[in-house]
Amino acid sequence: MPKYIAFLRAINVGGHTVKMDVLRQLFESMGFSGVETFIASGNVIFEASEKNTTSLEKKIEAGLHKALGYEVSTFIRTPAELARIARHQSFTKTELDAAAALNIAFIAESLDDAAAKRLMACKSEIDDFHVHGREIYWLCLKKQSESKFSNAVLEKAIGRRSTLRGVSTIQKMAEKYS
Repeated sequence: MPKYIAFLRAINVGGHTVKMDVLRQLFESMGFSGVETFIASGNVIFEASEKNTTSLEKKIEAGLHKALGYEVSTFIRTPAELARIARHQSFTKTELDAAAALNIAFIAESLDDAAAKRLMACKSEIDDFHVHGREIYWLCLKKQSESKFSNAVLEKAIGRRSTLRGVSTIQKMAEKYS
């Protein structure tokens, strides 16, 4: 059965706390098997016979909304996609070495030109961006607390939902599940 990785947006924010064992049970109740979580930030690995990731995203979003009472946007990638995301060279080694953080935003669909232009207008002396497929790489040269950029700013700029993960988390997941 195919394996997938679901990146959940805002599963544990705004006063909501979902323990990972409960999250695994919710996924199993939706008919998924081999369910695991990777750190407590809404990364769920599972197996499903369904091959259409858009259908899987909708099924998970509906199931989580019914069980939790709030919206949890879901972004699914295959292990092969995750490996490509982790390997992608979004910035030069010199840029990466100078940075305080590199984050990857997952989005449902590739950006159109207008959304990409709005994102690039957010570039600053601290923040830089690289768009590749359905991912946005955010390079932060200083502590993220010094940046005016956030997932909320990103979503407003591109006009759609997203969820951010640190590159080290993505690399560890790719190593484990690819």
